[in-house]
Amino acid sequence: MQLHIRKARVIDPQSKHHDKVVDLIVEDGIITAIGATVKAKADMVIEAKGLCVSPGWVDVFADYREPGFEHKETIESGLATAAAGGFTDVLLAPNTQPALSTKSIIQYVLGKANGNIVSLHPIGTISQNTEGKDLAEMLDMRANGAVAFSDGWKPVQQASLILKALEYVKAFHGIVIGLPVDASLAAGGLMNEGVVSTGLGMAGVPELAETIMLHRDIELVRYTGSKLHVTGISTATSVEMIRKAKAEGLAITCSVTPYHLALTDDALTSYDSIYKVTPPLRTEADRQALIAGVQDGTIDCIASHHRPQEWDAKAKEFEYAADGMAVQQSTFNILWDALKEYITPERLVEIMSVIPRDIFGLEMQEIKKGSPATLTLFTTTGKHTLNKAAVRSASHNDPFIGKELAGKVVGIINHSQIHLNK
Repeated sequence: MQLHIRKARVIDPQSKHHDKVVDLIVEDGIITAIGATVKAKADMVIEAKGLCVSPGWVDVFADYREPGFEHKETIESGLATAAAGGFTDVLLAPNTQPALSTKSIIQYVLGKANGNIVSLHPIGTISQNTEGKDLAEMLDMRANGAVAFSDGWKPVQQASLILKALEYVKAFHGIVIGLPVDASLAAGGLMNEGVVSTGLGMAGVPELAETIMLHRDIELVRYTGSKLHVTGISTATSVEMIRKAKAEGLAITCSVTPYHLALTDDALTSYDSIYKVTPPLRTEADRQALIAGVQDGTIDCIASHHRPQEWDAKAKEFEYAADGMAVQQSTFNILWDALKEYITPERLVEIMSVIPRDIFGLEMQEIKKGSPATLTLFTTTGKHTLNKAAVRSASHNDPFIGKELAGKVVGIINHSQIHLNK
């Protein structure tokens, strides 16, 4: 099959075609021609006002809940959500039941994803079944497809175990992913501790619950010389701590969620549990610090923290409602709506594709003749509204459904397959 992408602006800092408007021909999954004007008798033509094309985007932390929680999301519905959101690659959180703690479970999820347009990359657990006690078979999982190691939503509280993990992954140049939450300090907290929580009379999660864990992990990286990726940072203090650690030369990278860039704890004045997330939504000052971190490179990439929850899990008293937002399909629109006045499309592609591929050792994709067509097609102009009927996830805990946001994902191309949004 021959595909003709017409008049698309290339957004790829690695490519000699960067920032040029070109035609691309894709045949059997390969870019066979690229130029200002290319004539072809294609089987399919893609064109749109303001069309941009970039290397395929990567979501570095998403939870598809299978095996064990298929009523919330399956690998099939999760990957359909990723495709609709413009992602060609997804790193899968390990918090399934059983957890992604053995090579057989790694092989199981990879088998479920085999043949899909989206490439799935499992994150293996640090501890056995995320119990935080003993190391899992990390090398075995690595040999069978795990790209990184984390206990996901259940961050390891025992410093000695994280120390062992950081030392262990050095043997195969691996990387550990940490979620900066001290469980003892966050216990009982429902939202950010501050003026809003006091006014609402709700128990708060202090900034210290994040920063004390981040301080611990920075010190362990300094001690071991290993590599750590911190996902879901949410405070101004965390941004500054990571900025200083990078300036020191430590091998630390980090990611932020789209909703921490777009929302603050003011959203919780409605007592709506759809805004209950971990780490919690913080203040406007924190949000601005996160945006500045994206601008100056302190924050490396984006993690959707896509965490589907069925209706019953959210529609209950705030204290008992489950955490998380299922925002993978909305991620680009949330980001661009929040960041369009602060970053360029080039920076967007860096944090969505180029940098995460480098951090996690995924194959680099360059837009040039002869390269595999792993592409995301999008526009940065105009507005788009995700209607409930178009949601691909099995769950609908996305507060951005029905809201008009900037930009639009046109589709993706990967593994000789094409997905286009309507």
